Order: sequence, then structure tokens, then C-alpha cells
Amino acid sequence: MRGVTSLLFVNQHYYPDVASTGQHLTDLAEHLAREGYAVEVLASRGRYVAGRMNVPARELRNGVRIRRVRTTAFGRRSHLGRIIDYLSFYLHVLAALLFGPRRDGVIFLTTPPLLCVLGSIARLLRGQVYGIWSMDLHPDAEIASGMLRAGSPLARLLEWANATGYRRASLVVDLGPYMKQRLVANGVAAERTHTVNVWSAKEEILPTPRDENPLIDALGLREKFVVMYSGNAGLVHDFRDICQAMRLLDGDPRIQFLFVGDGPRRAEIEQFAGTHGLRNFAYRGYFERDQLRWSLPLADVHLISLRAPFVGISVPGKLYGIMAAARPAVFVGPERCESAETILRAGCGAVVDPEQLSASAAPGGHPAAERIAALLRCWADQPAVAQALGARGRRAFLAEYEREGNCRAFGNAIATVWPARQPAAAPVARPTAAVA
Repeated sequence: MRGVTSLLFVNQHYYPDVASTGQHLTDLAEHLAREGYAVEVLASRGRYVAGRMNVPARELRNGVRIRRVRTTAFGRRSHLGRIIDYLSFYLHVLAALLFGPRRDGVIFLTTPPLLCVLGSIARLLRGQVYGIWSMDLHPDAEIASGMLRAGSPLARLLEWANATGYRRASLVVDLGPYMKQRLVANGVAAERTHTVNVWSAKEEILPTPRDENPLIDALGLREKFVVMYSGNAGLVHDFRDICQAMRLLDGDPRIQFLFVGDGPRRAEIEQFAGTHGLRNFAYRGYFERDQLRWSLPLADVHLISLRAPFVGISVPGKLYGIMAAARPAVFVGPERCESAETILRAGCGAVVDPEQLSASAAPGGHPAAERIAALLRCWADQPAVAQALGARGRRAFLAEYEREGNCRAFGNAIATVWPARQPAAAPVARPTAAVA
């Protein structure tokens, strides 16, 4: 009888990197190893931001066999550097798929984009069955951001290649109904799609009272009402109204905006604050994962943003950590998307849709920024209101977005294609009768 079911996950990032995809893959891979799968991960040694991690090339950690390949490590500070990093990782992945051992299943994430194209090549040449964990949609994101011109020869080529990779996958896990709609519209069979939300862990992120948070004094925020944006400031996000709200609130000595992380939009946010001489603003780098238990509850309110063209292409995962910390969220973006509908359903914050507000506003105004500022003033004046919203978020998180339940749901989806097999037990020797 064959041994346990073997799975290989492929993603540019894995433990101990700060990238969200790496953290969620670490959770899932270790869960599946505990469930009896033989789990391997193929990742890069490059950091999410830039540079290389000082980690072993091969490692066995919590039941997961990790192989980290050496690639270029320009990071996310330039488009060219990212493309070179992607290409160097693609070459390692293709070699592993074509010349390495076959597994029962290979599951690709979407960092870097178009990994599933390599899966379709391996399926064609070696019969390697594969699935996709669709964290983002590409080249949809590049077209929506303007990096690729819609309808151009390159855009059409990449759309065809990506759609082919998705259609040949035996399993596609999406992040919500709007993403699923896009996948099915691109030819993915609905019965092969499974929706699994990303998550946080209830024991890692707790609703710690701010007075007990060691970061309060370290960052000089004890007397402040802290409004935080935590995570990547990327092309899918729009900070115009958030920045204008900071300007509107700059005269309120209680309210402090704190941005945590990095990304291509960081420079424009810092430039806006400098141009307007904002005194209520600070930006710092990422906290390590083990510090999220303190950094997320540090805020009184969290901000989330998504540009309208990216609905169904990207689903901000930071919402679930915010809910775990029992803090309210202000989502700035379209009302019809996964994040907004989660907040409205759970009653754990507010949604500010700039397009809806602009349609009825006088020319030259900033209605979305004014709405954000009004919400923040209200919650600063009435902290019990913000606390009640956060408590609702924590309850919804425990019911729907906690790590254990969602890893289990992901495992159930995997089992529809690759059920876990236990190794055959060794035969028991029968005692022989003594011969007189």
C-alpha cells in the first residue's frame, strides 16, 4: 500500500518572512502535517521587502519539509526588481516540477503571479496534478493598476496563460464570492472552486487593553486615540481620502495616525504628510509576527482600503486580525466587495464608499475624507461605541475567521482531490507453535 499523501506547496514567501501569504501558508502547511499529510514547501530565501533571510536552505519545522531556494532579492521597491526576483524563482520552480520527484498534489499560491502556468506545463509533460490557492488574481491586478494596458497583446497573452493554468487545476481555493465570480467567468468550473477565508489565530491576537500594551509607552501613544493602517501600502489601495482625513484632523491633539509596514504607496503618503506639515502622523516598518499580539490592539481604530477596480481581484486579509484584536475597522472602498460586506454583516465598523459619496457631493469637496474624519471624531468622543463595535468583530472572528476552523475547511477542500492516506501498518507476526 502507498504511504501518506504527499503535497508540495509553492510560494515565494514562507516562515519566518512577514508576508501575509507566507504566514497563512505556514499555518496551513503545519495543520495539514498534523492531519497526516506529507507536506513540503518550496519557497525563496528573499525577504518580502528586500534582501535575504538568514535561514537554512533545507529545514524540517513542525512536520513540514521546507526547501528555500536562492534567488535574486531586490524586493518590492521597484517593478524591475520584482520582475527579476519573480523570474529567478520561476526557474527554480520549473526545474523542481520537471526534474524533481512527483507528488500526489502540488498547490500553487499566487506569489509570484502566474505560478499556475508552470503547473499546467508540469501537468502536460509529467501528468502532475495541481491546485491553486488564489490569494490575488493576475494579470487582472496589473491591468487594473494600469501597469498593463487592457487589450494589449501582452495583456491578452498573460490572460490566456493564466486562464489556462486555472482551468487545468484540479482544485481552486478562492477568498470570497466576488473573486469566485471572476474565476468562473474566466472558465473555471464552479464545482472545482472552494471559498475559504484567510484567518488569524485567537491565541496570537487578543483584545489586549491598551493600558496593558507595552508598545504604548515605547511609541509615545499613551494619551492618543490611535488610528492605524497596518500592512502593505500597495497599488490596490487608495490613500487619497485617508490622507485628506488626516489633514482635516490635524488640529485635534487627541488623534494620532500610525502607519505600520511598507509598500509602493508609502512614499506618497509620507510626501503628503510632509507637504502639509502634519503633526498627527507617523510611519514605521513591519512588526514581526510574534509582535502582532501587541501591535494590532495598540490601535483604537484600524483603516482598510481597496480601489474599486480591484473588487474580486484582491481581498484585504488584514480585516481578520483587526477583528481578532476587537478593534473597529473603517473600510474605504466599494460597498459591494468581500471586506465591506463582512464589516456590515458583523457590525464591527463602518464602510465609506468614495464613489457613492462623490456622486451626490458638490464639486471640489472631499466627502469621503469628511465622513472618515467625522467617524473618527465620534469614536474618539465616545470610546464605548468603538469598543462595542470591536467586541462584535471579535465574536464574528471566533465564529468564522479563526485559524483552526479555516485551516480545517481548507483541508476538507484538499481532501476532495487528495484525501489523506495513512501508511500501512506492519503485519503482526503470528506466534508459531513449539515443536516437541
